[in-house]
Amino acid sequence: MSIRLIFLIIIFVVTILSGAYPFIVRRRDICGCPRSFDFSRAESLAVGVFLGSSLMHMLSDASRSFYELNYSYPIPFFMASSVFLLLLLLEHVGREIYEQEGSSSRSLAVLAVSMLSFHSLLAGSALGLSRSSSVMWLVFLAITAHKWAASFALSVQINKTSLSLKSRILLFGIFSIMAPLGIIFGSTMQRFTSPYPLVTPAFSSLAAGTFLYMGTLHGLEQGILVKSCCNLRNFLFVIAGFLIMSFVALWT
Repeated sequence: MSIRLIFLIIIFVVTILSGAYPFIVRRRDICGCPRSFDFSRAESLAVGVFLGSSLMHMLSDASRSFYELNYSYPIPFFMASSVFLLLLLLEHVGREIYEQEGSSSRSLAVLAVSMLSFHSLLAGSALGLSRSSSVMWLVFLAITAHKWAASFALSVQINKTSLSLKSRILLFGIFSIMAPLGIIFGSTMQRFTSPYPLVTPAFSSLAAGTFLYMGTLHGLEQGILVKSCCNLRNFLFVIAGFLIMSFVALWT
């Protein structure tokens, strides 16, 4: 069995299991459901890996590919920055909706699903596109470490709304399949895009933008680099994740 297929199954199962509890307790009181579990060190390590992956691997490789194809304009950095700013815009829009309509807003739930699904699709593509097994493993661990928390928080958000059960399951289902679809898409691109050499570095650039955002401003003031910036232990895990990806870059 392909290692990518194993990763796909694990990520999908983690997503479903992490998001199941809010659906189970929906009939009781979803507001009494905790928003998250305390795995801040795992999340901090994932943040560092996201940063290292985007800066030391994805953007570096994409930039080299564009340069070898005689493109002098920094296209990969433009694409990554555009995705970064798009996600930041969506997060600010979500904050405005939250302040005006409250946490049970349907629009907020749909926006959250859209934003996290977009990230999941590109993150999965990055995993599928990875040529180095060491990078692939670290990206997988970063996605998994982030996935359980994102899945749980999104499930809580969805179940706070007045949407029907069918609609809530549909929204969560869309989010759940995005990372697996991304892995399949990335693996397919790696096999069949030889006549189109710009496709792989272009998607790597887009994925780098999502990784860079998830490693910095995701969650705004609740993000690891903001909320836990003065927590030395958590910040050391961020540095550890970044250094791991930096050392891996020596051999990839």
